[in-house]
Amino acid sequence: MSHTSGVRQAQKEKTRRALMDAALRLLEDQSLSSLGLREVTRAVGVAPAAFYRHFRDLSDLGVALVEESLGSLHHMINAILAGQDGDEERIEATVDAVAEHVRRYPAHIRFIARERHGGVRPVRQAIAAELDRFADEVATAFCPRLPAESWPPEDVRMLAELYVDHMVMTATAFLEAQADHPEAADERRVAATARKQLLLISLGRRHWHDA
Repeated sequence: MSHTSGVRQAQKEKTRRALMDAALRLLEDQSLSSLGLREVTRAVGVAPAAFYRHFRDLSDLGVALVEESLGSLHHMINAILAGQDGDEERIEATVDAVAEHVRRYPAHIRFIARERHGGVRPVRQAIAAELDRFADEVATAFCPRLPAESWPPEDVRMLAELYVDHMVMTATAFLEAQADHPEAADERRVAATARKQLLLISLGRRHWHDA
């Protein structure tokens, strides 16, 4: 790659990043369906035509934000599932990791929480697909810990989906606590509730096939 081509590519990536960051900021107080393309380009300081060098439309930008928002969470939670042996240790590590992720990326969590059931279909579908892939990964992590004779694949998948739904719910609860009640005590309350809920899921898992 020539020096000129490298500079152009770096500038293109910088503009794409700026468009995504501007959209995230603007989406703190509105949904994607109400966001205007000119709002985003004005915030970045580029012409509206420049937007189409990076994204087909705002839905395409939204899908890119979905991939960015959930991508790092996949790796983080799977590392916890693979690295912890006991249920209590795994629960503690998971809740702590989700809380830290929300502290670091509140705009991303807010975007996912709002758009998961929002009015932009491609973005809803992208979120559903990412969470579906997340459930596949969690199910794969659970399989070695569950006896195959009593845990058919559909039941393992159901357990994984329950786990993923709980993570999304917990992240949203942390986000609300940090935004509305920044006191540490409120965040500790959310963490304690999340740990109890995960423990309940764990206890239910142990006795699921005794019922």
